[in-house]
Amino acid sequence: MAAAQKSITRKLFPPVIGLLVLATAGFYGFQSYRYNQAYETTDNAQIESKSTPVLARVAGYIQESNVEDYKSVNANARLIEIDPQEYAIAVTQAEADYQQALADVETAKASLRNVQENYKVAKANADVQVSRKTKAAADLQRDKNLFEGGSATRKVLEESQSNVDIQNRQYDASLAQINQAKVSEGSAVANIKKMEAILKVKQTVLDQAKLRLSYTHIDAPVSGKTGKINVAKGQYVQPGQNLFTIINDADVWVTANFKETQLEKMRVGQPVDIKIDAFPNLKITGKITTISDATGAKFSLLPADNASGNFVKLVQRVPVKIAIDNPQQYKDLLRAGLSTEVAVKVK
Repeated sequence: MAAAQKSITRKLFPPVIGLLVLATAGFYGFQSYRYNQAYETTDNAQIESKSTPVLARVAGYIQESNVEDYKSVNANARLIEIDPQEYAIAVTQAEADYQQALADVETAKASLRNVQENYKVAKANADVQVSRKTKAAADLQRDKNLFEGGSATRKVLEESQSNVDIQNRQYDASLAQINQAKVSEGSAVANIKKMEAILKVKQTVLDQAKLRLSYTHIDAPVSGKTGKINVAKGQYVQPGQNLFTIINDADVWVTANFKETQLEKMRVGQPVDIKIDAFPNLKITGKITTISDATGAKFSLLPADNASGNFVKLVQRVPVKIAIDNPQQYKDLLRAGLSTEVAVKVK
């Protein structure tokens, strides 16, 4: 009897186990189906943050370096000092040239004032000559009348005529002096404009020299953490050389690259569950803030040209920006470039 029961049990055990396995698989399959209907997932995602390169803007030897690898820095903190002596000399020279140009402007203005005074004198002299010319003409007419009446000699008449000629010539000379003063005034005004233009050039050169001198002081453009430092004291740097990079650890987000077939139900504002490979037990949430208007391939250095005839249809990826909820809470854990898995709740 016992043997029979054992035989029946052995016969029933495999089907029961099979049914249990099938039920379990069906249960998890159904759960997976429901999950996939409610979420769009991808593991093609990583933590992103803003990085600011710190560049040398002038050439020179590093005199002081107050920065280390992977250290926190505050915005506007003095990090690098380039030897300023050469640029300080350029500022001194430009300052001297500017002062010389400024003196030339003042000299030109003084010349204009002198010419204007000469004009006033010439005008006054011309007014006096008008009076003398009028009196000489009246004297000549009187002497003519006296000569015709026999009361004056020819010599007196000739002297009156000569005086009229002299006064006319002096009046013409006064007019010439007025005209010359006018010409000189125009020349003096033009010279002032020329000197002022030169002064502006010298001012520009001085400002540029001061600006280049200020570039010898390299300050942190933003707050954050430095990356690998590519500079040391005594090193010679060139303009445009990348010295190091500052990572803004206060502003982090996730960029997830979803397949184009996953975008149908995806919208800005939808909640997102974020899992970081480095911290699998860390629960992070966020929400979609931006969906790119172009696929990732369009941002490549050499985008594919499908019109060339070598077209192969590939599933494209579209970048989606995901804002992290309360990023300051994870400031000491999140690092740019960390791999993540994201699940967007679309239902």
